[in-house]
Amino acid sequence: METEPPGLVRIRRVARLLDDSVRLPLTRFRIGLDPLLGVLPVAGDAVAALLSLYIVAEAARLGISGRTLARMLLNVGLDFAVGSVPVIGSLFDALWTANERNAALAAADLAQSDQTPF
Repeated sequence: METEPPGLVRIRRVARLLDDSVRLPLTRFRIGLDPLLGVLPVAGDAVAALLSLYIVAEAARLGISGRTLARMLLNVGLDFAVGSVPVIGSLFDALWTANERNAALAAADLAQSDQTPF
């Protein structure tokens, strides 16, 4: 059994914290810090975007391809832009889960690069 690189483990942890760490009472729906921070006008979304950029930076350190990094940055940018809209932005943040998407992109890119012959 092969273990994940420590960088990917960190990416998954941060993504879970930002997108999926809190279960809403009386539901099975989960949200993370990203939509909660989005309640604070401008500053909350900026902090969430900086935390999201940590995931991209960690992916770059792992050697993720430039194309995948660009897709990850697009996800963060979209999350920040739409998330900045009052009320609708927090709902979008809760549903879009850009960080979970980016963690999946990073994992897929690493898995693909492990299968390519040298």
